Amino acid sequence: MWLRIYLKCHCIVHDVFRAFVPEPHERIPITEINILYLLFPLLPLIYMGYLARRPDTFTLRLLLLPLVVAVAVGTYFRFMWTEPHHNIYNWGQGLLAEAISAKAIDFAWRKEGMLKINEVRPGVARNSDAVRANGDAHAKPVPATPAVAWLYDALEVILSNRGLGWKFGVGIHVPREERSLKRNSFLFATLISLVGNYMIFDLLESLIKLVPDVGTPLGGTIFKAELPFLYRYALSTAIHVATGSCILAAFRLFYDLITIFAVLVLGSSPSAWPPVLDHPWQSDSLHIFWSKRWHQILREIFFVFGGFFGKLIAGKFGMLFGTFIGSGLFHEFAAYALGRGFDTIVPFFFALQAPLLLCEKVWCKYTGYRVGGLYGRLWVYFCIIILGQPLTNSWHRRGLGGGLMLPPSLSPARQFIIPSIRHSLNGTGTNILEFIVGST
Repeated sequence: MWLRIYLKCHCIVHDVFRAFVPEPHERIPITEINILYLLFPLLPLIYMGYLARRPDTFTLRLLLLPLVVAVAVGTYFRFMWTEPHHNIYNWGQGLLAEAISAKAIDFAWRKEGMLKINEVRPGVARNSDAVRANGDAHAKPVPATPAVAWLYDALEVILSNRGLGWKFGVGIHVPREERSLKRNSFLFATLISLVGNYMIFDLLESLIKLVPDVGTPLGGTIFKAELPFLYRYALSTAIHVATGSCILAAFRLFYDLITIFAVLVLGSSPSAWPPVLDHPWQSDSLHIFWSKRWHQILREIFFVFGGFFGKLIAGKFGMLFGTFIGSGLFHEFAAYALGRGFDTIVPFFFALQAPLLLCEKVWCKYTGYRVGGLYGRLWVYFCIIILGQPLTNSWHRRGLGGGLMLPPSLSPARQFIIPSIRHSLNGTGTNILEFIVGST
């Protein structure tokens, strides 16, 4: 009897899951006609954000939650980019579906709504001189027109990913600002940063595309079995570091774009836009790496997908494990949108960070010394650069490196830098990296 009940429940769960996340061959190809459907899930999220900034909307937000999640997941996992080099956009849609779902859950479960640090109710300040405990909220002149003001309120809370100036972001690390906070100087420094990050992202992404198989839409392993041991892992390490650095450059690039738009167009204060990263390669412990130097943009999302639930079960330790498990599931379910299956390597890598962080705590307890210095930095590099290679391999096997991230016409690296290097090394223009990898 119990087996029959289990099988029946399994079939129901499977059917519900497939109703929202069809098999790849059952998904709808994106065309010029239906591409606008991808904007539809943003509408209920904006309304949810508006409600989260209005008092006495708790019941309405709870009732709206299933609709917001269903529309986001059902849309972004149903419509599919079918061109192989566009497959990475399916990954992006998966990330967007999860982000919308997490934000909707966060907006819905807080009975009082989303409050800023000095508020007792949405929009009602405790006092005008309240101290800001974790940076500036993205304060902008509130539009006088009510029709625009409600949209401003919704977008403000939706885009406040780190929670600067909000109660949900209290205690978050804010990187030290190295730019002048004078508006014109700040904008100029941010523009220089944007150009530099664009060049770095373009160069690294272009170099990754030179690696046979790895740089194709179908993907391939970063561990080339035909190479000798040292060459094989030297190449995999180079690809792994380039991939991580490329991701860092992308974060900075998009953040710089948003910062310039907010300060130049919306009149936001430069102090509302501190750096998104804090020199992660300088970390000398995993604790410093994950809690301070790595970006904190997805922090609240990981809490929603696992951290809060883990805390209910096992307190602080449960929150630690739950947050990293939630991070792993977030990354892998987005990659599932590629249509290349589910790989447990990705959630395993992120879940592994929790016991590794506990190892640092045990070390400090029994030796009296915190992990740090040169050996601490080597420890971080081992955990991220060595243990993280299967994670990068999982992504590249499913076509991460071959996706169309920048059109070749907008790529200085592919238009000028790489052709010049090829020509200087080999007059025939042969792909030197492909020659080495393919013939060693």
